[in-house]
Amino acid sequence: MFWLQPFIAAFTGWFTTWIAIYMLFHPRNPVRFLGITIQGIFPKRQRQVAEKLGSVVARELIHFNEIAVQLKDPEMLKALNPTIEKHLDNFLQVKLKEKLPIISMFVGDGTMQKIKDGMMEEIALLLPEIIHQYTDSLSERIDIEKMVTEKVSNFSSDKLEEILQSVMKKEFKFIEIIGGVLGFVIGLIQLGFSFL
Repeated sequence: MFWLQPFIAAFTGWFTTWIAIYMLFHPRNPVRFLGITIQGIFPKRQRQVAEKLGSVVARELIHFNEIAVQLKDPEMLKALNPTIEKHLDNFLQVKLKEKLPIISMFVGDGTMQKIKDGMMEEIALLLPEIIHQYTDSLSERIDIEKMVTEKVSNFSSDKLEEILQSVMKKEFKFIEIIGGVLGFVIGLIQLGFSFL
């Protein structure tokens, strides 16, 4: 019977670790037991977790200045040229001629091309300034910290558990295994002492 001691200790170590991990998320709602209120750590502290996450995201991860720099990057702006050209072609060749039919009698394709080229140059100069004003305006109107805090606070307990489990599933399993291994080692030590 003594030889079972390490295995019982291993099971106890694994089980208590599993219970500890389980109690991170459960019970989702407060439960009174023997005069004590019990609730999972994450459901109980969801608001504080949300506020901390919102603060970290706003201060450390997302900065409007960095977004603005990326948006004003010449390569990014160049990627918009085909779409802008397509719209300008449609405007000059179709819409303008529909609104002002007399233009098509006096303005040839070569002139239209020059007008389009001139407009493309102006747009290339104007676009960075518009994006700069737009991002400045957004940084004043959008509170990233508040957005993240509200989103995380409004997650259901199921959703919060699903997210955390998907990120930390391997780590939780590893912790459970370590609990079992430590229990087994403690059981071996106890077995050794019982023979002394």
